[in-house]
Amino acid sequence: MAEVLVYVDHVDGSVRKPTLELLTLARRIGEPVALALGTGAAATAPVLAEHGAVRVLVHDAPEYADYLVVPKVDALQVACEAVSPAAVLFPSSAEAKEIAGRLAVRTGSGLITDAVDLEPGEQGPVATQSVFAAAFTTTSRVTKGVPVITVKPNSAPVEGAPAAGTVEPLAVTFGKSATGTRVVSRTPRESTGRPELTEAAIVVSGGRGVNGADNFAVIEALADSLGAAVGASRAAVDAGWYPHANQVGQTGKSVSPQLYIASGISGAIQHRAGMQTSKTIVAVNKDAEAPIFDLADYGVVGDLFEVVPQLTEEIKKRKG
Repeated sequence: MAEVLVYVDHVDGSVRKPTLELLTLARRIGEPVALALGTGAAATAPVLAEHGAVRVLVHDAPEYADYLVVPKVDALQVACEAVSPAAVLFPSSAEAKEIAGRLAVRTGSGLITDAVDLEPGEQGPVATQSVFAAAFTTTSRVTKGVPVITVKPNSAPVEGAPAAGTVEPLAVTFGKSATGTRVVSRTPRESTGRPELTEAAIVVSGGRGVNGADNFAVIEALADSLGAAVGASRAAVDAGWYPHANQVGQTGKSVSPQLYIASGISGAIQHRAGMQTSKTIVAVNKDAEAPIFDLADYGVVGDLFEVVPQLTEEIKKRKG
């Protein structure tokens, strides 16, 4: 069976959930071979093995932390030459998509971004995408080179499938361009204790109807009761009510959670483009004609300041 190279997104050896989802998809089309780079790379092996990685290629070097994405592209190019994979899979994060694009150019391969599903095909893996603000669903395959595919978080379940997970060091020689752009400083984002927005299984978002920064406490309370991430519409972000990093939409982040709760959001096409692939959508809006109801699986016509606190209390009560 052909091998599928999976780029591992991890923090000091702690593997992030989208990588485990990629392993599920990789097993549909071949045998997963994981590539982990940077500090703690070898520590990822046990978790990757539990989820189907037959081999784990590892390499650590200061260049991965000290410079931007080019050293990782160099490593991936070496890994592709060593593995000759049937496809290379990445999570659809901003950094991973840049790495994927650069790898596709280097290897002369076709690139598919933001896939929401992946299946085997007679002429290579077939990717499903939601396009044109999620108004259409398309299926695509790469016709040149090794398919390079990025996949949206929450597009596949995390499934245990124990495999060997043999750790193999990868010998990487960096090119001259690898050290062209140095990282001179880092400022950690203040932790809220909530899940990362693009990876969260549940997202609770607020929009113009929240009517003020202080009122977002209502949205946060519901999110915390569900263990969810907090999102915001462009209108709320532009008004300065919530940080730009939490914006969901065409000019913000794309999310695809199991449950998306939109409170006080009208449902403009710009916002829909960033959340329309959510598995279940619940809308709360006092305007019965709001476009968000055309998209929602469940809708509540009412004042969010009455509905959302009641929902939060009911959830807390049922959780005991």
